[in-house]
Amino acid sequence: MKREEIRQRLKEVQSLPTLPPIVSKLNQMVSDEDVTAVKLGRIIEKDQVLTSKLLKMVNSSFFGFPQRISTVSNAIVLLGFNVIKTLIVTSSIFEVMQASDIGLFEHSLGCATAAGLVAKKLGIKNPEEVSTAGLIHDLGKIVLRAEMPQEYELVVETAAKRQQYMREVEQEALGIGHGEIGGILARQWNLPERLVYPIEYHHRPEASPDYADVSAIIHFSDIVIRALGFGFGGDKWVPPLDHQAWSRIKLGKTQMRQLLEELDEKLMELQDFTLDIQQDKKESA
Repeated sequence: MKREEIRQRLKEVQSLPTLPPIVSKLNQMVSDEDVTAVKLGRIIEKDQVLTSKLLKMVNSSFFGFPQRISTVSNAIVLLGFNVIKTLIVTSSIFEVMQASDIGLFEHSLGCATAAGLVAKKLGIKNPEEVSTAGLIHDLGKIVLRAEMPQEYELVVETAAKRQQYMREVEQEALGIGHGEIGGILARQWNLPERLVYPIEYHHRPEASPDYADVSAIIHFSDIVIRALGFGFGGDKWVPPLDHQAWSRIKLGKTQMRQLLEELDEKLMELQDFTLDIQQDKKESA
């Protein structure tokens, strides 16, 4: 399959949920300088299902707030509009993941957690936005699985048989990798570039035209979570760490030890979170 053919098919994505109508309304509101978090919160809270999903994600371990967030307006103040918008846009996508690929869901949550911890240690502005980039970094895999299931299965099977990384097989078989696929869809959804670039370049962060520091954090976090064996990213191999990306992060031995200790604790909490989700699904079935 040719790269351009896939790009065209992505423009006609049907298997993934469409954006909630509320997103266009929020986009209009946020351009108003006088709009407040309370006003935005009232709009979101009119959709009870969306509010429930949003607060559940905001209160999960990968954001790590010490106190429970009980209102959407508080979530907007703490996380910022870009994060809230992204969570709204992708909430349906994560329902698809929970139903079809819990391993990839756990891997994404783990990457989000690690990315947020690293961002805080490095003093990155808006670490929650970095967490969100980690959460959606494998968006392209979800798209491939939903829109091109036969091609996706071929990639997974070939990667396992040859003991190759998925992205290598994707390039050979499809002419395009899941990073670029995710970036294309994120742009179609009008997500900010500081989230788009880390999706697109998480396997080659130094090629990122901008926000290379965030791309480097996502690259590092993806590798750490794979190495720890939390969730399943589609292949079992742990890729090498890009040296230039590591030079941007530069965590010392003490910081790395602290990071791994904190991460271990949070991953245990995340395991409980995903078990709760699976239990909820069983009870509602």
